[in-house]
Amino acid sequence: MSQATVNRRQRIMAQLLDKKQVTVKELASVLDVSNATVRRDLRALADEQGLNLTHGGASLSQQRDYSYQAKALRATEAKSVVGRLAGGLVRDGDHIFLDSGTTCSEVVPHLKQKHDVTVLANSARFAPELEGTSAHLFMIGGEYRPARMDTVGPMAMASLNTIRGYIAFIGTDGINMEFGPSASDIESAHLHRQVVQNASATNLLVDHSKFGSASLFQIVDWSQIDQIVTDRAPPTEWVQFFSEKKIDVVYPAAIDPEKSHP
Repeated sequence: MSQATVNRRQRIMAQLLDKKQVTVKELASVLDVSNATVRRDLRALADEQGLNLTHGGASLSQQRDYSYQAKALRATEAKSVVGRLAGGLVRDGDHIFLDSGTTCSEVVPHLKQKHDVTVLANSARFAPELEGTSAHLFMIGGEYRPARMDTVGPMAMASLNTIRGYIAFIGTDGINMEFGPSASDIESAHLHRQVVQNASATNLLVDHSKFGSASLFQIVDWSQIDQIVTDRAPPTEWVQFFSEKKIDVVYPAAIDPEKSHP
C-alpha cells in the first residue's frame, strides 16, 4: 500500500470520527480523488475498521470502540515531539513502564537504538515494533480490549503489584491544576494510578492541547508526578505551577534529550 493511500484513508477515518457518517461525493471533493477511489477506500476500511457501508457512503459501527483511533489522529505532530523527547530520557539498561495510549506509543520507535532496556507494558501494539531489538518486553496480563489492543482490570492490577523499581511513562487525557492528570475511562485511570504508586519516578507525557482540561477520572495528584514532557513551552501560569510543585518540565526549547546523552 502506498503512503498516499495510507494518508488518504487516515483522512477518511478522521472525517468519520468527526461526523460519524460520510458520503462518497463529499469525500471525493475533500480529497480531490474520484468516486471510485473513495469507494475502494471505504470497502477496505469496512474490513479493517468495521465501518458500515451505506448507500452512497459509510458510517461508524455502534458496536465498535473507536476512541483509540480518534485519539491517534489528534495532535499527531505534537505527540511525535513528545515521544522523541521522552525516548531521549531513557538510558541504556533502564526499566520502564509505557502505557497503551497514543502518546506513549510515540516513544517506542526511539527505544530501538537503546541497549538492554526492559519495557513493561499493557499494550500488544508494542510487541511487533520491538521485535528484533535488544529490548526486553514484559506484557501485563488482564482483560484484553481489542479496539485498544491493551489489558486492564483486576488481573492487570495484580501483575503490577509484583513489580517495583521502574520509571513510569504515562499519558493523560487532560491536566488541571486542582484535579491533576486524568483519564476518560475508569479502567485506564485505575491502572495508571497503580503504575505510578509502584514506580521509582513518573514522567507525564502531555501535548499542549491537554493543558487546563480535566477528564472524568483522576489518575493521581500532582505530588506523585516527577516530570512533565510536552511539545512546547507551557503557558506562564503552568510554568509557575510546576515550579511550585517542584515538577521538572521537558520541552524542545528547554532541552533536547537526544543531544543530552553522548
